[in-house]
Parts: sequence; structure tokens; C-alpha cells
Amino acid sequence: MIGNFAYCNPTKLYFGENSLTYLNTELPKYGSNVVLIYGGGSVKKNGIYDAVTEILKANGKNIVEISGVMPNPTLAKLYEGIEIARNHHADLLLAVGGGSVCDYAKAVSVSVNCKEDPWEKYYLRFEEPDCETLPVGCVLTMVGTGSEMNAGSVITNQETKQKIGHVFADEAIMPKFSILNPRFTMTLPHYQMVSGIYDIFNHICEQYFSGEDDNTSDYISEGLMRSLLHSSRIANANPQDYEARSNIMWTATWALNTLVACGKSTDWMVHMLGQAVGGYTNATHGMTLAAVSLPYYRYIMQDGLAKFKRFAINVWDVDPQGKSDRQIAEEGLTAMESWMKELGLVMNITELGATEDMIESIADVTIVMPGGYKVLERDEIIRILRESL
Repeated sequence: MIGNFAYCNPTKLYFGENSLTYLNTELPKYGSNVVLIYGGGSVKKNGIYDAVTEILKANGKNIVEISGVMPNPTLAKLYEGIEIARNHHADLLLAVGGGSVCDYAKAVSVSVNCKEDPWEKYYLRFEEPDCETLPVGCVLTMVGTGSEMNAGSVITNQETKQKIGHVFADEAIMPKFSILNPRFTMTLPHYQMVSGIYDIFNHICEQYFSGEDDNTSDYISEGLMRSLLHSSRIANANPQDYEARSNIMWTATWALNTLVACGKSTDWMVHMLGQAVGGYTNATHGMTLAAVSLPYYRYIMQDGLAKFKRFAINVWDVDPQGKSDRQIAEEGLTAMESWMKELGLVMNITELGATEDMIESIADVTIVMPGGYKVLERDEIIRILRESL
């Protein structure tokens, strides 16, 4: 393994069709005041809300709700949640929903006792909490972000059009427990399902296409990608296939719980580009990633040619016989593009609402990450965004 690193992940996972019953095991560990956090009305329509509240009441919890958490949680919504959690003297934040709801719960967790403005402290200065934080638990209903087993939190400032993620350094910010029932994901519309699938895939890519590579982490990543490709095709044809959906859910968790980042510098520029587009369009996260990925990867391919060649052979089964390294790498990205179109992903940012006159402004809010094969200049970001149109 390359370099020096520490790895700790304290999140306890309960997986499977009966996993919600384990909420009864976790709730007694916390005080009586619970803030139940969820998004729109889907958790009420599919019965998950009733099942969770029944368990909370059976455990004698005093419940207050934060509802209406949007797919791209806003700063205004964060301020609202902070006040609700403070007034309730919250002992536990329980997120029921997808990655955005889990992200939001972590943002509330680090902000309730913070004496400064959380946007300034956590999302502009990227400082760590120096106050007491609240424990978070998750009941997952959509897969993609891996937020159920990591310390990441993404918030959008609607006024400044900035969508910024902070991966907190302290593992205490990770959820204390997460409940993963694949059945809970099966009522999602197809658009949301495939968006989540690409989010998973790109999380692995961001760590795989790295300025520094480690063989062990890369082999794990390749295995996760191959598993996801297999299951995604089954789920795309039959979204009710439990085996496929369960494997997608499990892959999502391991794609971004920091395991495959060990020994690697990691890239994350696709996320920076996609989040910048999302800040201006409010588009679904996974689709913004899909729309900018291929222009970005084709632009940096020459700088990481050996890894793109390996990607083509080990993930996409490209036959290298009689081909140059560049031809092999290009064939791998072509295979990736075909799979993305097969799923029905959005392949350009125009379809998401971006326009030519937004490009320079989007570039201005794109954070440049130094961990990949190439550190982008502003004019290169503009070029990639234009190619993404």
C-alpha cells in the first residue's frame, strides 16, 4: 500500500428485508427527543413513514419532524432545521430518505451547537466542528451517495449558486447506524434509480482515476464496478429484481465509505463540475455527473493513459490485441458511453437546463481539486463545460 493512512468507520449497518426491526435495538441507546427528517411525500405513500414512527412511539420517543428536505438541500432549509433541532433539544437525528436527507441530517448535526454561521465555517472555510455534535441514524430509501456510511454533507446556497460538499474529518460525524432494506428503494422512478446507479459508479471512478494509484484499492474498485455493471443491467430491465437491487445498494455503500480511497490521492473533479452545474440548474445530482463525465475523462485521458487502459481491459473487457494504449483507452470510454446510454442517463448539461451564457459563471464556482492526473485551469474547465453542452 502507498503512503500512510488511518482508516476507521464506526457506522453499524443493518441490511436486508427485516432490517428495520433493528431500529428497536438502536433507539434505546439515545435520549427521548428524536428529530425525524425526511423529504417529500413518498415515505408516507409507501408506508415507510408509518413503520418508522410506529417503532419510535413504541420506544417512547418524543418526535418532532423536519419534512420537505429537497434533493439538493438548501442553506435556507439547513437554517430551518437547526432551529427545529435546537428547540426540541434533540438527542438523535433520524434521517429517512435518500442521500440528500442523510447529508442534510449531518449538516444539522454539526450546526446545532455551532456558534458561527455553518455555511461560512463548514462550506467556505472547510473547518471542522469544535462544538458538540448530534448523533445521526439513517433509514435509507434511495441508493447512490453512500451518505449512509460516510461523513460527507452537501449543501446548496441558492443565493450564490454554490453547491458545496464537506467530507468531515472526524468519524464521529458518520451515522451511528444505518438501516438498508433494498425493498425500500423499489418504488423509485426509473430516472432516480439510474441516476443513483451512475452516482455510485462515478464515486468509484473518482477514487480509481487518481494521481497516485494503489493496486489493492484499484482491484477492489474494479470488482465493485463490474458488480454494478452486471446488476444495473438487470435492474434496468426489471427494477423489481430484488437480487439486483440489493447488490446495487451494497455496492453504493462500499463505493464511498472511504475504503477504496486508501493509498490514493483521489480526483473528484467530475463531482466539482457536476455540483457547479447543479448549483445553477438544480438538476438531479447523478445526472449532472453523467453529463460532464465523458468530456472530462476524454480530456484527461492522455495524462492517465495507463490507468484508462487498465480500466478498459479490467472493467469493460476490451481486447488489447494489436491496439495502441490510446486505442484501448478510447475503446473503454466508448463502452462506458454505450452503457450510460443503455441506462437512459442524461448525456449533456443542456438537457439539464444549462446554457452557453451560464458556462463562465459555472466555471467560476467550480472548485479545483488537486488529486487527479491533471489539475485544471479555468480555461480548461470552460472547455470541458462547453463540450458537455
